[in-house]
Amino acid sequence: MEDQLHQFMYQSPIGELEITGNDAGIQAILFVDNATETVLPHAPANVIAPHLPKVLQACVSQLDEYFMGKREEFDLLLNPQGTGFQRRVWEALCQIPLGQISTYKKIAKAIELPKGAQAVGGANGQNPISIVVPCHRVIGSNGTLTGYAGGLWRKSWLLKHEKVKLPGTQLSLI
Repeated sequence: MEDQLHQFMYQSPIGELEITGNDAGIQAILFVDNATETVLPHAPANVIAPHLPKVLQACVSQLDEYFMGKREEFDLLLNPQGTGFQRRVWEALCQIPLGQISTYKKIAKAIELPKGAQAVGGANGQNPISIVVPCHRVIGSNGTLTGYAGGLWRKSWLLKHEKVKLPGTQLSLI
């Protein structure tokens, strides 16, 4: 019998996130809406229910640390649901360090599918674990910010929060 999935509504500075998971790991961290830009100066305190699995409690704590600028890497048990190809792409995304960016083309080469930039983009867009699996760190080969399920303003905010250097691009971060 599979563990029951639990959900937690997390209040972040860039909107509400729904965290879903169980003892097998985090399955999803999704923005609840694609609302227009609303950045809160400080997220409200996220009170963690003691009945939640430890992996969800750890996720909330690590997200708090990330948004406070005290965490550069996540150390969580992840269990995203997807195809084998999608999982390969998501694993490659996790190799992009905080403060750096990559492109769909570079990710395609990293997973040994050199002509697969478009397929990588599709898998990137299906990433169910926002922020922790850093699909926001992937930009177009021409240096432009491209689609982000949470909205381009959030992608821009996250990159600025991570102090990403974007030399030679025409990006204007918020």
